[in-house]
Amino acid sequence: MTTRVQTVNGDVSPSALGLTLTHEHLHMKFTHFYRQPPKQIADKFQLGFSLENVGFLRQYPYSSQCNLLLNDPESQQAVLNDVKAFKTFGGGTIVENSTVGLERNIEFLKNVSSNTGVHVVAGTGFYIADTQPDSSINNTKEELYNHMLKELTEGCVDYQSVKAGFVGEIASVWPIKDFERKVITASGELQAQLNCGVSFHPHRDPEAPFEIMRLYLEAGGRADKVVMSHLDRTLLQTEKLLEFADLGGYCQFDLFGTEVSYYQLNETFDMPSDSQRMEKIQALIKEGREDKILMSHDIHTKHRLIKFGGHGYSHIINNVLPRMKAKGISQATIDKITVENPANWLTVNF
Repeated sequence: MTTRVQTVNGDVSPSALGLTLTHEHLHMKFTHFYRQPPKQIADKFQLGFSLENVGFLRQYPYSSQCNLLLNDPESQQAVLNDVKAFKTFGGGTIVENSTVGLERNIEFLKNVSSNTGVHVVAGTGFYIADTQPDSSINNTKEELYNHMLKELTEGCVDYQSVKAGFVGEIASVWPIKDFERKVITASGELQAQLNCGVSFHPHRDPEAPFEIMRLYLEAGGRADKVVMSHLDRTLLQTEKLLEFADLGGYCQFDLFGTEVSYYQLNETFDMPSDSQRMEKIQALIKEGREDKILMSHDIHTKHRLIKFGGHGYSHIINNVLPRMKAKGISQATIDKITVENPANWLTVNF
């Protein structure tokens, strides 16, 4: 088989991807993670989106049911406009990480790609156990494996003429639940067979990425084809980050644009700034790990789209990459992180 990347609109050469965001969502539902707002400002979350409450939504994004829907007509048009902007500013490819439990929509992904000229790569797999329908939660490891295998090699269950391009995001909580452990192991076994890319979502515990990698590697998965997402909210200590990098997988910083004083999904955690994310990237570069760094935004709520007062999918291009250059990171290294690394990870030849 020829070397290629499987997009929702057909196979393309890895060299055609251009600047790539490796962890985004274009269509999903995140209402499982709703959190009650603080009582003193609860009324601010009953107004929809306006100049009067957008500041509150930025700090407490999970306290608005409306904000957690990235699958209604209003957000779909906003997503389309933002992907068009991404293309205008030099973007080439978006890797869409929605899996079973997040309501992936292949037809919408195809429409976005066709209308913008941006390549879109769809993932296959399963989100955390608590979001799973009855049709998947009781599946055996073999059945989970076969679901992902079929979507990669034959076609997606909800759109059979489109093949998934990677496994992910495969998500787990902490401690890892039995269902999630089965999916992680099945992902490693499948990677060993197809040599496809895999992307994991660890829980917000510094031991989670290490345990996921242990399960994946023991199942036969290759370290150089796996991405560990969300390390900018998981491995805060540089020493721990470098220890994880020694395992050989891709270290992904995918919350660029998320800068909040209070992180609702982990109240004891200090969410880093974009500047601090860049410092971690510099630390990896200093250790010769620039070939195992990826960057993205993980947009999964309305408030991060431009129409709703956010930064959109162009934030890294317009605001982060110029800062990286100002910090002394060469254009060649930036191209490796944003163009070459994603292409190497996504390339398949089964």
